[in-house]
Amino acid sequence: MAPRRRRCWCLLLLTLLSQGLPQGQGQGQADSGTEEYLKREHSLMKPYQVHRLISPEINHMMLILCLQACLMQDWEVQVHFKVHGQGKKNLNGDGFAIWYTKNRMQAGTVFGSIDPFSGLGIFVDTYPNEEKQQERIFPYISAMVNNGSLSYDHSRDGRPTAIGGCTALVRNLDHDTFVVTRYLKRRLTVMINIEGKNEWKDCIDLPGVRLPLGYYFGVSSATGDLTDNHDIVSVKVYQLTVERTPEEEEEEVVLVPSVDNLRLQDDDLDYEPMSGVTLFFVVFFSLVGLMVLAVVAIIAFQKWQEQSRKRFY
Repeated sequence: MAPRRRRCWCLLLLTLLSQGLPQGQGQGQADSGTEEYLKREHSLMKPYQVHRLISPEINHMMLILCLQACLMQDWEVQVHFKVHGQGKKNLNGDGFAIWYTKNRMQAGTVFGSIDPFSGLGIFVDTYPNEEKQQERIFPYISAMVNNGSLSYDHSRDGRPTAIGGCTALVRNLDHDTFVVTRYLKRRLTVMINIEGKNEWKDCIDLPGVRLPLGYYFGVSSATGDLTDNHDIVSVKVYQLTVERTPEEEEEEVVLVPSVDNLRLQDDDLDYEPMSGVTLFFVVFFSLVGLMVLAVVAIIAFQKWQEQSRKRFY
């Protein structure tokens, strides 16, 4: 009897929210000695009936989740997507996310998925919520590794907890666009192919990323008061096989997601904008301090002059 084929256990959930939400083809040249095997039980590919995550409606959310836990030590996720809409410049939102999380996805406020989460999130953010920041040009891709204790800060576009990122101008393009997330030997790499030249460009490359086995892949998306279409054409998950040294084979089992030698800034995590009253007192007492220093300096200068005159008489 022929062996039974393993089925793809990916599910699409569509939820309309009554409240607003906060604002390949192959990956290319693989690492030497690395082989890729497509895992259909974790992938979403044609033929299917629905592949659009978001239609142009406000307060709209959708999840694509995989019901089978990932038991691969090294893996790669290739997402073929398209972001398009009628909004101009930054009048669109909010974006979509690619997940590798401890629990199967649930509806929430982080690009349609739950907050806080435990695992890895890759965010394709199309709307800048932090008005005064000048460091990022949107759309912007960022990554976050969370042990379940941190929250994604929408007001600051996730900057306090981001472990890396890059600008990715992916909206309203006529050609195919792809993003690849690769986890190999505890190194996280995110690359993009968005210029229609079949060329991959580095976005994030970070060693020392520790992700446990048995987590779940997923994709989610959301709109708030501004909208866009987020089309997921395919999600292809590959198992990576690579030679390991005896030391690498004996590495301890990862139980909690983490990043080696990464310390998030406490002042960033506790950041709160100063109120007008607080700013007034800061400026006022700063001026008073400067005036006191000026008076002390003048008095000291006068005494020095007096001492100098006494030496000449």
